[in-house]
Amino acid sequence: MYAETLNNLIEELKRLPGIGPKSAQRLAFYLLQSSPKDVEKLADAIKSAKDKLTHCSVCFNITDNNPCKICDDESREQPTLCVVAEPKDLIAVERSGEFRGKYHVLGGLVSPLNGISPESLRVKELLVRLKDNKYTEIVLAISPTMEGEVTCIYLTKLLRPLGVKVTRLAYGLPVGADMDYADEATLSKAFEGRQEV
Repeated sequence: MYAETLNNLIEELKRLPGIGPKSAQRLAFYLLQSSPKDVEKLADAIKSAKDKLTHCSVCFNITDNNPCKICDDESREQPTLCVVAEPKDLIAVERSGEFRGKYHVLGGLVSPLNGISPESLRVKELLVRLKDNKYTEIVLAISPTMEGEVTCIYLTKLLRPLGVKVTRLAYGLPVGADMDYADEATLSKAFEGRQEV
Protein backbone atom coordinates (compact mmCIF):
# COMPACT_ATOMS: atom_id res chain seq x y z
CA MET A 1 0.00 0.00 0.00
CA TYR A 2 2.86 2.41 0.84
CA ALA A 3 6.14 3.10 -0.88
CA GLU A 4 8.74 0.46 -0.04
CA THR A 5 10.87 2.89 1.98
CA LEU A 6 7.86 3.94 4.07
CA ASN A 7 6.86 0.30 4.57
CA ASN A 8 10.39 -0.48 5.77
CA LEU A 9 10.19 2.39 8.28
CA ILE A 10 6.81 1.20 9.59
CA GLU A 11 8.10 -2.38 9.89
CA GLU A 12 11.13 -1.23 11.88
CA LEU A 13 8.99 0.92 14.19
CA LYS A 14 6.64 -2.05 14.81
CA ARG A 15 9.58 -3.94 16.27
CA LEU A 16 9.67 -1.50 19.21
CA PRO A 17 7.93 -2.77 22.37
CA GLY A 18 4.35 -1.56 22.72
CA ILE A 19 4.18 -0.30 19.13
CA GLY A 20 1.54 -1.97 16.98
CA PRO A 21 0.82 -1.40 13.29
CA LYS A 22 -1.30 1.74 13.81
CA SER A 23 1.18 3.36 16.21
CA ALA A 24 4.06 2.53 13.87
CA GLN A 25 2.18 4.13 11.01
CA ARG A 26 1.47 7.29 13.06
CA LEU A 27 5.11 7.53 14.14
CA ALA A 28 6.33 7.05 10.56
CA PHE A 29 4.10 9.85 9.27
CA TYR A 30 5.11 12.06 12.20
CA LEU A 31 8.77 11.54 11.30
CA LEU A 32 8.09 12.29 7.64
CA GLN A 33 6.40 15.57 8.58
CA SER A 34 9.18 16.55 10.99
CA SER A 35 11.99 18.81 9.89
CA PRO A 36 15.20 17.10 8.73
CA LYS A 37 16.95 18.72 11.71
CA ASP A 38 14.51 17.15 14.20
CA VAL A 39 14.83 13.72 12.59
CA GLU A 40 18.61 14.05 12.64
CA LYS A 41 18.53 14.99 16.34
CA LEU A 42 16.45 11.89 17.08
CA ALA A 43 18.78 9.66 15.05
CA ASP A 44 21.83 11.19 16.79
CA ALA A 45 20.25 10.66 20.23
CA ILE A 46 19.57 6.99 19.43
CA LYS A 47 23.08 6.45 18.07
CA SER A 48 24.69 8.28 20.99
CA ALA A 49 22.69 6.24 23.51
CA LYS A 50 23.68 3.01 21.79
CA ASP A 51 27.36 4.02 21.62
CA LYS A 52 27.82 5.58 25.07
CA LEU A 53 25.47 3.79 27.46
CA THR A 54 26.61 0.69 29.29
CA HIS A 55 25.75 -1.29 32.41
CA CYS A 56 27.26 -0.19 35.71
CA SER A 57 29.88 -2.75 36.77
CA VAL A 58 28.53 -2.67 40.34
CA CYS A 59 24.71 -2.56 40.19
CA PHE A 60 24.07 -3.11 36.44
CA ASN A 61 21.98 0.03 36.03
CA ILE A 62 22.27 1.72 32.64
CA THR A 63 24.82 4.52 32.79
CA ASP A 64 27.28 6.61 30.83
CA ASN A 65 29.69 6.69 33.81
CA ASN A 66 31.11 3.57 35.42
CA PRO A 67 30.33 3.13 38.24
CA CYS A 68 26.97 4.87 37.98
CA LYS A 69 26.08 8.00 39.98
CA ILE A 70 24.13 6.00 42.58
CA CYS A 71 26.94 3.52 43.24
CA ASP A 72 29.44 6.39 43.35
CA ASP A 73 27.34 8.41 45.83
CA GLU A 74 28.96 8.01 49.28
CA SER A 75 25.91 9.50 51.02
CA ARG A 76 24.00 6.36 50.00
CA GLU A 77 26.16 4.06 52.12
CA GLN A 78 23.27 2.42 53.91
CA PRO A 79 23.14 -1.26 54.82
CA THR A 80 20.10 -1.81 52.57
CA LEU A 81 20.21 -3.18 49.03
CA CYS A 82 17.18 -2.92 46.74
CA VAL A 83 16.91 -5.68 44.12
CA VAL A 84 14.94 -4.80 40.97
CA ALA A 85 14.33 -6.64 37.71
CA GLU A 86 15.19 -3.88 35.20
CA PRO A 87 16.76 -0.40 35.18
CA LYS A 88 13.29 1.11 34.60
CA ASP A 89 12.23 -0.36 37.97
CA LEU A 90 15.21 1.29 39.65
CA ILE A 91 14.10 4.63 38.21
CA ALA A 92 10.55 4.07 39.49
CA VAL A 93 11.88 3.44 43.03
CA GLU A 94 14.16 6.50 42.79
CA ARG A 95 11.20 8.70 41.77
CA SER A 96 9.45 7.80 45.02
CA GLY A 97 12.28 9.44 47.00
CA GLU A 98 11.83 6.85 49.77
CA PHE A 99 14.90 4.69 49.25
CA ARG A 100 18.46 5.97 49.87
CA GLY A 101 20.45 2.75 49.73
CA LYS A 102 22.08 0.95 46.81
CA TYR A 103 20.58 -1.19 44.05
CA HIS A 104 21.12 -4.43 42.19
CA VAL A 105 19.51 -4.92 38.76
CA LEU A 106 18.84 -8.58 37.95
CA GLY A 107 18.37 -8.05 34.23
CA GLY A 108 14.95 -9.73 34.06
CA LEU A 109 12.78 -12.23 35.89
CA VAL A 110 12.79 -16.02 36.06
CA SER A 111 10.46 -17.24 33.31
CA PRO A 112 10.82 -20.94 32.43
CA LEU A 113 8.23 -20.62 29.64
CA ASN A 114 10.42 -17.99 27.96
CA GLY A 115 13.64 -19.88 28.61
CA ILE A 116 14.86 -17.48 31.33
CA SER A 117 16.41 -19.42 34.19
CA PRO A 118 18.01 -17.99 37.36
CA GLU A 119 21.37 -18.58 35.69
CA SER A 120 20.36 -16.08 32.97
CA LEU A 121 20.02 -13.33 35.58
CA ARG A 122 22.65 -11.51 37.66
CA VAL A 123 22.10 -13.66 40.74
CA LYS A 124 25.75 -14.74 41.05
CA GLU A 125 26.79 -11.09 41.00
CA LEU A 126 24.26 -10.38 43.76
CA LEU A 127 25.76 -13.11 45.92
CA VAL A 128 29.28 -11.71 45.35
CA ARG A 129 28.07 -8.26 46.44
CA LEU A 130 26.57 -9.72 49.60
CA LYS A 131 29.89 -11.37 50.49
CA ASP A 132 31.86 -8.18 49.93
CA ASN A 133 29.49 -5.76 51.74
CA LYS A 134 27.76 -5.49 55.07
CA TYR A 135 24.16 -5.32 53.89
CA THR A 136 21.68 -6.09 56.66
CA GLU A 137 18.52 -5.95 54.53
CA ILE A 138 17.68 -6.93 50.97
CA VAL A 139 14.49 -5.33 49.62
CA LEU A 140 12.91 -7.24 46.75
CA ALA A 141 11.23 -4.52 44.67
CA ILE A 142 9.83 -6.88 42.08
CA SER A 143 6.45 -6.70 40.34
CA PRO A 144 3.81 -9.13 41.65
CA THR A 145 3.46 -10.99 38.34
CA MET A 146 3.77 -14.76 37.98
CA GLU A 147 7.42 -14.35 36.91
CA GLY A 148 8.00 -11.88 39.75
CA GLU A 149 6.60 -14.30 42.31
CA VAL A 150 8.81 -17.13 41.03
CA THR A 151 11.85 -14.85 41.13
CA CYS A 152 11.10 -13.68 44.68
CA ILE A 153 10.62 -17.22 45.94
CA TYR A 154 13.91 -18.28 44.36
CA LEU A 155 15.82 -15.29 45.76
CA THR A 156 14.30 -15.65 49.23
CA LYS A 157 15.36 -19.31 49.45
CA LEU A 158 18.84 -18.32 48.31
CA LEU A 159 19.27 -15.27 50.57
CA ARG A 160 17.71 -16.31 53.90
CA PRO A 161 20.49 -18.78 54.80
CA LEU A 162 23.01 -15.92 54.48
CA GLY A 163 21.58 -14.33 57.64
CA VAL A 164 20.40 -11.18 55.89
CA LYS A 165 16.90 -9.80 56.38
CA VAL A 166 14.85 -10.23 53.17
CA THR A 167 11.84 -7.95 52.72
CA ARG A 168 9.44 -7.26 49.90
CA LEU A 169 7.58 -4.13 48.91
CA ALA A 170 3.99 -4.06 50.15
CA TYR A 171 1.29 -4.05 47.53
CA GLY A 172 -2.46 -3.79 47.43
CA LEU A 173 -4.84 -0.89 46.88
CA PRO A 174 -3.34 2.11 45.08
CA VAL A 175 -3.64 5.51 46.74
CA GLY A 176 -6.75 7.37 45.58
CA ALA A 177 -8.44 4.31 44.07
CA ASP A 178 -12.00 3.20 44.78
CA MET A 179 -12.25 -0.23 46.38
CA ASP A 180 -15.04 -1.35 44.08
CA TYR A 181 -12.64 -1.12 41.11
CA ALA A 182 -10.05 -3.42 42.72
CA ASP A 183 -9.89 -7.04 41.60
CA GLU A 184 -10.02 -9.95 44.06
CA ALA A 185 -6.27 -10.63 43.97
CA THR A 186 -5.43 -6.99 44.75
CA LEU A 187 -7.89 -6.90 47.65
CA SER A 188 -6.52 -10.21 48.94
CA LYS A 189 -2.96 -8.84 48.92
CA ALA A 190 -4.15 -5.62 50.58
CA PHE A 191 -5.65 -7.66 53.43
CA GLU A 192 -2.50 -9.78 53.77
CA GLY A 193 -0.33 -6.68 54.02
CA ARG A 194 -2.56 -4.72 56.41
CA GLN A 195 -0.80 -2.80 59.21
CA GLU A 196 -1.81 -1.63 62.64
CA VAL A 197 -2.81 2.06 62.81
